[in-house]
Amino acid sequence: MTNSKLLEQFRSFYFRNYPNDMETQISYFSVFGGLGWDIDTSKPIKELIQELIIENFDILNAKIEELIDTEPTHKRLLQALATGDRRIFSAFRRAGLNNGNGGGALNYLQEVGLIQMEYSRERHPREINPSAKLKRRDARHRISHKVLFSHPFVRFWFYFITPQIANIKKKNYEVLHSNIEQHLNSYTSLIFEELSEVLLNYNLRDAQIISSGSYWDANLEIDILTLTNDENIYVSECKWTNHFINKKELHKLNEKCVKLNIEPTQIILFAKRGFSKELEQLKSSALVLYSSEDFKALLKSGSKDELIENFI
Repeated sequence: MTNSKLLEQFRSFYFRNYPNDMETQISYFSVFGGLGWDIDTSKPIKELIQELIIENFDILNAKIEELIDTEPTHKRLLQALATGDRRIFSAFRRAGLNNGNGGGALNYLQEVGLIQMEYSRERHPREINPSAKLKRRDARHRISHKVLFSHPFVRFWFYFITPQIANIKKKNYEVLHSNIEQHLNSYTSLIFEELSEVLLNYNLRDAQIISSGSYWDANLEIDILTLTNDENIYVSECKWTNHFINKKELHKLNEKCVKLNIEPTQIILFAKRGFSKELEQLKSSALVLYSSEDFKALLKSGSKDELIENFI
């Protein structure tokens, strides 16, 4: 169940650029992953965005236009998926698309390898209780799958660059740099969540995983819910923030498990910087804590000889 493509890109980025630590690796990978260029990770990330992306805008924009077949519908959908909650129906609405032209754009973007589906594991209320008289809201509820970008750089482009193309062409970068300053941590959170699932499943590689990924329904979301054939349940939350994670996050995750009516075999918390002393003292076989440096485990079986081809 490990996302092998993301893992390959993560390893390739590391062995191409050798960042000093895993926090840097994850931060820079979330922006430049899949680009396939050498990245000087000793430079500030915002300086590299200007140097490698903004100053090469025409080259990169031409490549992106080629990938999306210069189709405005494809561009609008990718921007909606990058900046929204990744749910297909809400992305269609944000992009001004219907199920027909939106579905066509979605299929094309899958076929060219820019996105991949993440299927919902929610059960519709009618499926749970076919004979029950449902509330109007429940009866009309539509289960929506989500989308993941196949390359971190493509998501970065449609998250930050596409909304500012008019200003970039005028060489007005003020709003772009302000957006990056305000939202880069939030943007990186999804890549961190995806990599956290890869690390969790890598550590469960001797088990038979039957289902894994984020979980969402009409009422709640859990970053990672992994089930194995021996009926073990692993639940995780991932926090890419600059402060230590405390017991509050553990309590919130436990409350979600109660609402979902599951008893986790193990709770795993992933954090950018680490955890409060109080939370560290609670570590056990039932509560596992990972910070950025633990992602070194994903590099163990990789090498510079395995650099992969990227989309640029």
